[in-house]
Amino acid sequence: LAHLDLSGNRIGAEGAGRLAGVLGECTALAHLDLSSNRISGWRHAEVVRSCHALTRLNVGFNKIGAEGAEVISKVLGEAKVLAHLDLAYNKIGAEGAAVLAGVLGKCQAL
Repeated sequence: LAHLDLSGNRIGAEGAGRLAGVLGECTALAHLDLSSNRISGWRHAEVVRSCHALTRLNVGFNKIGAEGAEVISKVLGEAKVLAHLDLAYNKIGAEGAAVLAGVLGKCQAL
């Protein structure tokens, strides 16, 4: 499996957490779209950790917020080949943007 689009399915935070464990077994997964799924907080970061071949991740239109932005900033260094990250419409705010800005320059492929 190289491309998986689960956008608009109301997966939520719990569903994203469960998916992360399974998606780690998809070693060729390069493109994952989890946009518009009501994912809140930090659960999306588990997906980044588990998918080592991920080059494109769309988690736009969720409920990530500043807390989630902080968590994802911590795992971006582990995402060696991630070249595209969509965090649009997540109410990250100035605080979350500042945290992301501090790490984006360290991302190898982003």
